[in-house]
Amino acid sequence: MKTALKTLFTLALVGVCSIAQAQTQTTPTQGSKMKSKSMAQSGMMKDGTMMKNGKMMMMKDGKMMPMTQNMTMSDGSMCMMDGTCKMKDGTTMKMKEGEMMTMDGKMMMMKDGKMMSKDHMSKTKSKM
Repeated sequence: MKTALKTLFTLALVGVCSIAQAQTQTTPTQGSKMKSKSMAQSGMMKDGTMMKNGKMMMMKDGKMMPMTQNMTMSDGSMCMMDGTCKMKDGTTMKMKEGEMMTMDGKMMMMKDGKMMSKDHMSKTKSKM
């Protein structure tokens, strides 16, 4: 009788522990949401405009959505829905895939999921 009670108690304890572990594990969708939120908070994904898959997209609060209107940045630079950007000094350029302009008017390039300033990219290319 004592052996049966011990076995029953052990099985109940193992069952409770299994349920507790299952509740603490995150599902893949929860993990990806947490990853994108942490990327946005860490500054890897800044607010601004970006050329992605040949379309102009707008990043706001870590969420990417299609651009619906031209945007003017805080320094006076402007990005149009067709990917044309007019810089504060008057020069005009067409954004390429992976390029991004932050809300303060800085041009960035996405490389392996990380943002790099255009200055850093040109220095990296000159070393090769």
